[in-house]
Amino acid sequence: MVSLFDRILEDPSEFTFLTESLGECKIDTPIVNAAHFIEADDMYSMLSVRASYVHEFVKRYGSVTKLESAGPHRKIFHDPATTRAAIVTAGGLCPGLNNVIKGLVEVLAFDYGVKTIYGFRYGYAGLIPEYNYDPILLTPDIVDTIHEEGGTMLGSSRGQQDTARMVDTLERLGINVLFAIGGDGSLRCARDVSNECRARGLRISVVGIPKTIDNDLHFVGRTFGFETAVAASIPAIRSAHAEALGAYHGIGLVKLMGRDSGFIAAYAALANPVVNFCLIPESPFTVDGENGLLRALERRFESGRSHAVIVVAEGAGQELMEGEVRKDASGNILKKDIGEFLKNRITSHFKAKNDDVTVKYIDPSYTIRSCPADASDSVLCYRLARMAVHAAMAGRTNCVVGRLNDDYSLVPIPLATIERRKVELSSNLWASVLDATGQEFYMNPAAKPTGAIYNP
Repeated sequence: MVSLFDRILEDPSEFTFLTESLGECKIDTPIVNAAHFIEADDMYSMLSVRASYVHEFVKRYGSVTKLESAGPHRKIFHDPATTRAAIVTAGGLCPGLNNVIKGLVEVLAFDYGVKTIYGFRYGYAGLIPEYNYDPILLTPDIVDTIHEEGGTMLGSSRGQQDTARMVDTLERLGINVLFAIGGDGSLRCARDVSNECRARGLRISVVGIPKTIDNDLHFVGRTFGFETAVAASIPAIRSAHAEALGAYHGIGLVKLMGRDSGFIAAYAALANPVVNFCLIPESPFTVDGENGLLRALERRFESGRSHAVIVVAEGAGQELMEGEVRKDASGNILKKDIGEFLKNRITSHFKAKNDDVTVKYIDPSYTIRSCPADASDSVLCYRLARMAVHAAMAGRTNCVVGRLNDDYSLVPIPLATIERRKVELSSNLWASVLDATGQEFYMNPAAKPTGAIYNP
């Protein structure tokens, strides 16, 4: 399997760590109260990121990978007096979208005095005239309290739109700064828009704010909405635990978001450690057989435990289910319902053994993704928005803003979207999950140390 750093080195022209710029910054910034201005040599070292691929990159090639630091500049590229900015939200809902919109509008208006800020409605479809989604003119008054609501005031959509026609719209409206709030698919679309602008010689900054509730983008640190999602999953797990305790051989089954990465499930299992089995896409499992989930549940009941709680990420166990492969409007493979599959398999298995098992299946996905951001995510949203505005006004483009160890940096979109970030099974995170659940003792009894106590 080709590693991440090998992929980067295979095509350094595409996967560069350097941020693309529209040109020299010659305009004095209107900001007078900045605690620190970004200087030309302000770079954030990736060495401080504890990721195995970065350490291996340096070990093998002797290169210290660095990203440009984010923040206000003394000299900027775009003249605030003539700047016309726009914001688009695309993809699935995520806690914090309105917070980011509010932050972008307020920093543009208050720090730079930008008077024209459009909000494109219903994702990238809002840039295609035939949909008749007229943009909204955003002001600080209009966005004043939107952070109190979940979802996005601009609406969203999935699906690729014609890049050339979207750039036609930007050009027609005189927009020279575009903020794209979205996940990997939406950011790739922003990359295409940026490339088309460059091909036409248009000096339009395209800056992304990474939105993925699954926390699966590289080089940007924790993404907004993730912490809220973990916190919002706790009541569902609590309910599953109560239901499981309420019946002899009761099983509470909770499906959480995580299409290809199991971070929400893993963190939720640690945040409310009544979970006995945490199943994620990165760790293949079987249902049948001596080391399968069904036999593991039997062992738990045989050990004297009267209940079990299972948390499963939506993308886990896809290879266990039959059926045609379907895709959504964005080209993402639609995941089959692993929760319903497990519920049916568990129920039929124990029924065949004349064991009276009760399975309660809870899927809180839409409740979680549409709730308002918590305090921690709200702070992150505003700071990401602020850094995105500074980057755009300084003429940076084809990049996203990320936070690593409380330092904010600019990450080229091709680098951030090179592949999905995954839970590393050799990481301290996954080791903690295995300790908290004790699932290895049930699924792999040979790994059970002498005197070990099962998770109650």
